[in-house]
Order: sequence, then C-alpha cells, then structure tokens
Amino acid sequence: MHRGPRHAGGGQAVNGRAAGAAAVWALGATQIIGYGTLYYAFSILAASIAQDLNWSLEWVYGAFSAALLAGGLLAPISGGWIDRFGAGRVMVLGSVTAALALAGIALAPDRAFFVLGLVAIEAVSTLVLYDSAFAALAQIAGQDAKRRIGQLTLIGGFASTLFWPLTAWLLDSLTWREIYLLFAGLHLLLCAPLHMMLIARRRGPAQERGERAVPAGREVQGSLPEAARRRAFLLLLAGFSAGGFVLSAVLVHMVPVLGGLGLGAGAVLVGSLFGPAQVLGRLVNMAFGRDLPSTRLAVLSAGLLPAAIALLLLTAPWLPAALLFAVILGLGSGLVSIVRGTVPLELFGSRGYGAMLGKITAVRLVVTAGAPFAFALLLERAGSAAALWGMAAIGLIGMLALLALARLAAAPAVTAAGAAGAEPESAAR
Repeated sequence: MHRGPRHAGGGQAVNGRAAGAAAVWALGATQIIGYGTLYYAFSILAASIAQDLNWSLEWVYGAFSAALLAGGLLAPISGGWIDRFGAGRVMVLGSVTAALALAGIALAPDRAFFVLGLVAIEAVSTLVLYDSAFAALAQIAGQDAKRRIGQLTLIGGFASTLFWPLTAWLLDSLTWREIYLLFAGLHLLLCAPLHMMLIARRRGPAQERGERAVPAGREVQGSLPEAARRRAFLLLLAGFSAGGFVLSAVLVHMVPVLGGLGLGAGAVLVGSLFGPAQVLGRLVNMAFGRDLPSTRLAVLSAGLLPAAIALLLLTAPWLPAALLFAVILGLGSGLVSIVRGTVPLELFGSRGYGAMLGKITAVRLVVTAGAPFAFALLLERAGSAAALWGMAAIGLIGMLALLALARLAAAPAVTAAGAAGAEPESAAR
C-alpha cells in the first residue's frame, strides 16, 4: 500500500532534479549571451562608437554609466513582475525587448538616440540577467536552488572569456552597428525560445490558476523570523553595496593603478588573471562549499577583497604577490556573484524573492555607479596607495556588516523561530 506514494514522491524528486538541471543549462546559455552582448561587448565597441558618432570616448563611457544607473533604478519593478508573473514569462519579454533595444541602438541616427537606446538596453537587462535567472531557479528548483545558482554562475563566468575575443574578431569585418544587429538576432532566435522553456518547467496546478509564482511544495522557507528581517536586510544591503563599490572602483582602474605601484608591463599580466580566478572561486565553492551556510560564504567572499588589496599594498611592486592579489580578488568576486542570489533566498525565502533581489540590485548599482569616479578623484589627490587603502577600509566595513548578518542568522532564537516557519512575506519592509 505504501509503494505508490513513495514511488510517486521519488518520481517527483527525479523530475525536479531534471527540471533544475535543464534550467541551469538553458539559463547558462542565455546568461553568457546576455552579459556578453549587453555588457562586456561595449568595452570592445566603445572606440568605434565614439569615432562613428564623433564623440569623445569619455562621453561614450559616461553615457554607459548613466544607462547602468537607470537600469538599476528599474530593477525593483522587474523583480515585482517576476514574483507576480513568473521569471520565465518576464525573461521571454526581456529577450524580445533586448533584441529591439539592440536593433534600436544599431540604427541610432545621432547621439541622442544612441543614449536613449543605451538606456533601453540596460533597463531591459534587468529582465534577463542574473537576478531574473536566480529567481527562475528558485521557482523551478525550490530547495535545490542554492546549488543550482552556484552551477549557473560557473557557466555565466565564461561570458567575458567568450564575448571579448568574439566581439573583437567580429569588429575586424563588421561595423559596431552590424554587430549589435547580430546580437539582437541572438536574443530573439536563441534566448527567447530558451526562456520559453522555463515557463513550461515552472508550470503546475497552482500556476495554471495564476495563484503564485512558486509551485506548491517548491517554496523555500526563510530562516529568519519577522522581527529580525529588517535589521538583516539593512546589513545585507551594507555588505553587498560596500563589496560592489570596491570591485567597481578597483576593476575599472586596475591596470593604471598597478602601473602606479611600479609594476609596469606586468600590470596587464596581473589583470588577466582576474577572470579565470572568478571561475576558480565558483568551482571551489561547488566542490567544497555545498554544506557551508550562505552567510558564512558571504563573509568569506567579502573578506577576500580587502585582504587582496592589503597584500598588494604591502608587497608592491613584487610581481608574484601582485599575481596572487589578482587571484584572491577574483576568488572573492566569483563568490560574490553566488551569494548575491543564495543569501537572500536562505534568509528570507522564495516568496517575494524577485522583488527583494530587485531592491538589492537597485541600491547596489546606485552606490557603485559613482565608484570609478570617486576612486579616480582619490587617485588624483592622494595617490594609488592611499586610494587603495581607502578601498580596503570600505571592503572591511562590508565584511563586518556581513559578519554581523551571519551572527544574526546563527543566533539560537533566530534559528528556532525560522524552524517554526516564520512567514517570509515582508522580508524587506
């Protein structure tokens, strides 16, 4: 009499794992295309854009920074749509509108239309990049979402590795406008159908009636009780924003800063290790961090940033230590991408998860948008060493905020209340 239910439950578990694995591969492809076309390709095409529009390179990058900020401000709206309509539907819409935005910028007749197109690209990017993909995995994989998010960031880490050389190769035979038209076709013909698959993967009896975005039985309950959630959310914002500020500032200026510390030609070699180290960090997490609480991983990822900067400052211009700096910084950055998705899910649960990620992204992007400019001022007025010590201090503050969050999450009263099934509805209120 008991075999039927056990068999059915086992079949559901197998189907759930298969759905999660398929979603990871589908989203991995769309994240590589999304980040590659909407973000990384711009640095390769910027010089051609500036020449074609008879505009200085500084103004082109300034328009890009403004567009990134505008996209961040719209992130809470896309997060709310994800919770209401499901990530699959929102990502299909995002793929179609990304194709239109890319085509629009390719056909822009002047600077004004170019800026409008750039803002449109970064606005719709919030519908298709990591935050939306993390929410899709939470809706599809449920309790297995934490592991699936780690797998996804590992695949997505190859976006720059693939699209920087691909874009440069295309630029040898195509104009920047033709390249953006080609990228528009990728979103329409590849990403949109892959995102359509997510709707079918997510669909269940509850979704047929439109009752909720997360299927019954797959909803993740957050570990924090209501009383602790406001404080936890503020600590989360502080930690993530500080880390984002440091990475945004240092990465934009990495090569000139390393040169200013006396590394000379070795600066390019040091910078080239950052990307592979990000992927290495995600691989290490997949291999050894499966049972590590996300809050502890967040503390580790945040602590690696000031540690790397301090190592560089204390040993420059010694090249081997500078290479280790790039590896440690890359490891931290790679882990940051994972905890951005897993910590909110672990602490606050999957209900309202999309809206929460939208709020976190909005604050983080607003804070980090000015980081390259602020760091440039510090470099000019105080020099490379003082500017980097300032970044190390900000990174340390972020680590301390996440350490306080980890302690709050591990408190016996919090754990007991979370196990009792505290309602996750108003995590960020």
